[in-house]
Amino acid sequence: MRSVIHTATRFSAAFFSSQSSQKSTSLFSAASIHLRKMARYLTELRGRPNATDYRVYLKTSDGKYISPFHDIPLYVADEQVGIMFFKSILFNMVVEIPRWSNAKMEIATKEPLNPIKQDVKKGKLRYVANIFPHKGYIWNYGALPQTWEDPSHTDKATMCCGDNDPIDVCEIGSKVCVTGQVIQVKVLGILALIDEGETDWKVIAINIEDPDASSLNSVEDVRKIKPGHLEATVDWFKKYKVPDGKPENQFAFNGQFKDKDFAIEVIKSTHSYWKALVMRKKMKVDEIVCQNSSLCESPFKCSDAEASTVVEAAAEYGEPLPVPSEVSKGHILL
Repeated sequence: MRSVIHTATRFSAAFFSSQSSQKSTSLFSAASIHLRKMARYLTELRGRPNATDYRVYLKTSDGKYISPFHDIPLYVADEQVGIMFFKSILFNMVVEIPRWSNAKMEIATKEPLNPIKQDVKKGKLRYVANIFPHKGYIWNYGALPQTWEDPSHTDKATMCCGDNDPIDVCEIGSKVCVTGQVIQVKVLGILALIDEGETDWKVIAINIEDPDASSLNSVEDVRKIKPGHLEATVDWFKKYKVPDGKPENQFAFNGQFKDKDFAIEVIKSTHSYWKALVMRKKMKVDEIVCQNSSLCESPFKCSDAEASTVVEAAAEYGEPLPVPSEVSKGHILL
């Protein structure tokens, strides 16, 4: 077992729209009260890095295991709902993949407590290729908790269904984060990737602790302060599957970034789909696991003891296995 403190959370509470039902409000308000008490999130590593049994579990500073998908609030707030910082609403981001790394780490949506694991396809761990001139992922890549791109919903803007995952985030700050770190970000814009016929939104955001955070408030600011960064993002997403013999990815809106206001509306919609997800009465086989430790009225809320049992059943932490030679040479394994 290995526990690591990754980040302090300055604020922690949920943000709800004024149109939420009283039942939903009581459910998520209870979660925000629970989470506001947290000073830090920690990670507990299980299994062996570069192996299929590797997992990164999250827990509170007092040792209570949580789901990074369901228990960490989407919105960063203080006692007042929807507090503004740098004149923007802040969001919590769960870092899955550190910048410049190749392992395709992701929240395990179909496992209890949704730990972060390395994706597997056809029995092999997945890595992304180095897309010249870049090394691995070119941002800190992760997800916004308490969001869900509903595969049964056809987006009016893209005319494609959701990809059945939390909404993705590309954090463009200068700091290299670590897997499982929870950071507070400011949303700047959004890109609509169409991945094998599904809408796969990519939120562009900046860590509020980044030196440029106060100067970055829009997509246009990114063009001025970080020239070439947005163009590199489109190029990366267009080509990252090509080394595996797949065609270039396509985009809605001709690959143009939509502004911050558009992005926040998309995030709000995915938050509403998530709310409906965790309030379902039953969970079907092979569906997203909604087990959580803080949503009081969710039928999937578990006790602290039940959550501990999940983690204790996972493999003990072990020494990392060697990275496959194909990855060190920049080749992709999908």
